[in-house]
Amino acid sequence: MTLFNKILSFTTLSLLMCIAATHTKKSTGNVKQKQGVKRVVIDAGHGGVDIGARGSYSNEKTISLQVALKLEQEIKKQMPDVEVYMTRTTDIFDNPKVKANKANAAKGDLFIAIHCNDAGPIRHSEFVGYKTVKYKKGKKWKTRQEKQYRTYTTPNPAKGTETFIWGVGKNEQKAQALRDFDESVNDSTIAEENKKMNDPEQIAMVSLKMSQYAERSRNLAFSVQDEFVKVGRVSREAKQRQVGIWVLQAVAMPAILVELGFISNPEEEEYLNSEKGQNELSECIARAVRAYKANIENKMSSNGGK
Repeated sequence: MTLFNKILSFTTLSLLMCIAATHTKKSTGNVKQKQGVKRVVIDAGHGGVDIGARGSYSNEKTISLQVALKLEQEIKKQMPDVEVYMTRTTDIFDNPKVKANKANAAKGDLFIAIHCNDAGPIRHSEFVGYKTVKYKKGKKWKTRQEKQYRTYTTPNPAKGTETFIWGVGKNEQKAQALRDFDESVNDSTIAEENKKMNDPEQIAMVSLKMSQYAERSRNLAFSVQDEFVKVGRVSREAKQRQVGIWVLQAVAMPAILVELGFISNPEEEEYLNSEKGQNELSECIARAVRAYKANIENKMSSNGGK
């Protein structure tokens, strides 16, 4: 995907959300807000029987857990007032629905999934000479020279970090998560029978809240990438996640997924497994979260806590 298309994709999501907000703001008034960033949910990707991507000597489930645990400590260090909830702290497997349910039950204000990327090996074909081959033509045997090739693969040189938010095509799933789990849009004054009949007021509140969460997710995704660039990591940009990683749209909170690097690249694999690399990555993400938290709380303060 070209940089233009990435920007366009994000712009499209923003425009759609802004339109929804414009058409619903009059009917909702002030939507009840969560109190800043009090609880962060960290999801270490894969686990247990689900190994994830494989490198030459390591795997994604182990690296994602190691970095997630370091990120937990770094957030507590940089933001002592923030509670951290881990979807896993050991090598266990939960399917995506269980992970989303854990995050929603924890009533997080932010969801961060930690993963590693990979790219398939590159195939090569090398001419190595000719081979004499006998073949029968009519009643006579003849020979011909056939080219011979050696095929082999080399590691894919793809490298760098990516940070994702949910794609615009997943808005309905995100809206359902908000209706089911976000207390700020589950107005107790709306009768249950009206909720089931798509109460206009609740629809409006969901649209506004989803617009807010999309903007927050996008801002944090770009901030994470900026922090990575500062320490010399290659940025593959912040993007929408159109396929896979179901939890991004299944959690009722702003959500990002961080691809730490390509485990399929030997150089990157070394970095991802190193103490220096893991500390650097966790510190970068924590700094982005700290800036994100400060920005939200400053806005709430200027709006009288709303």
